[in-house]
Amino acid sequence: MNSQYYIGIMSGTSMDGADAVLIRMQGTQWQAALAHAFVPFSDGLRRELLALQNTGNNELHRSMILAQQLSRLYAEAVRQLLDQTGLTPADITAIGCHGQTVRHAPEHAYSIQLADLPLLAELSGIFTIGDFRSRDLAAGGQGAPLVPAFHQALFRHPEETRIVLNIGGISNISILPPDSDAFGFDTGPGNMLMDAWVQHIWHIPYDKNGEKAAQGKLLPALLERLLDHPYFTQPYPKSTGRELFSLDWLQSRLKMSETNFSEAKTAGFATTSGTNATDFSERPEDVLATLLHYTARTIYDAVQQAAPGVKNLYICGGGIRNHTLMQHLEHLFAPQTTLHSTAQLNLDPQWIEAAAFGWLAACWINRTPSNPPRATGAHKTCILGTGCYA
Repeated sequence: MNSQYYIGIMSGTSMDGADAVLIRMQGTQWQAALAHAFVPFSDGLRRELLALQNTGNNELHRSMILAQQLSRLYAEAVRQLLDQTGLTPADITAIGCHGQTVRHAPEHAYSIQLADLPLLAELSGIFTIGDFRSRDLAAGGQGAPLVPAFHQALFRHPEETRIVLNIGGISNISILPPDSDAFGFDTGPGNMLMDAWVQHIWHIPYDKNGEKAAQGKLLPALLERLLDHPYFTQPYPKSTGRELFSLDWLQSRLKMSETNFSEAKTAGFATTSGTNATDFSERPEDVLATLLHYTARTIYDAVQQAAPGVKNLYICGGGIRNHTLMQHLEHLFAPQTTLHSTAQLNLDPQWIEAAAFGWLAACWINRTPSNPPRATGAHKTCILGTGCYA
């Protein structure tokens, strides 16, 4: 069987842009990841996408327009990959496009990822596969996480259990036993709450290298309030998103200063929407440091619940660039568990999620089930995705 090229496209809960990765497959057998392109979201696109997280006016029209904008951006990422590699659309078997999640409601059996698949196929000239989550949801699953099956195909070891940790907007783990199917679940917020806080307070996209968090101190009482969320006591399979862990939710856990609390109570305010840093008694740097501890602690607790005693944990996603977060994770897991980058398994940590959707596209083309029922809770394996001809 000849090798085939696929392009995977992913834009995640961090909403910073779209990653596209060119991969080479032989049937459903992984061969290599060859090239990567990243196209950032404009501030306006990101604001509009975030606004769709909440109910509002004219949502159907807004979502369709945003799906078109996203697909034009995805097509640009494809063009950049083709330019890098000298390939043409005819050389690519298919695109696997995740789309942009704007609502994830598995309790209601739906999850919405915006993408105009016919438009992307038309603009790229390549057969395009998307809507990967719906089939798993129809089979009783959460529709997430989908990547454990991909991690198992690439990273499972014949003699030891491994864990792959992805720290994106949401953090999720894949547990890869040597002798049984992979499973996994969302551990809770990854970068999402930290990013939302620094954007709200300092109007910057993220805390580079965790530098601002390193200037703060842990607030134990706040950490306990954050940990007191029912999501963490739910059994897995489970998945989550911005619907549960939003900036408004965070602000509801902060202590308002006495003056502002008195004014808010007098005015009858029930929420903290529209507040700013001066409305709270906590220092912003301390809140950020506590959010970093929160991400690390919920990851650690999840690993101890699902695979206590695991020796090797491999990390991917944007969170791996947060040096302060990595140091704290190493402190929590030492000496029992050693942390590695997935680069040690020959796949760049920034490429993995996009590459996974290229792999899922190859599974669709080859009519191979690709959902991980132990991770999603589906009652059977399914061929994921919907195809659209160019």
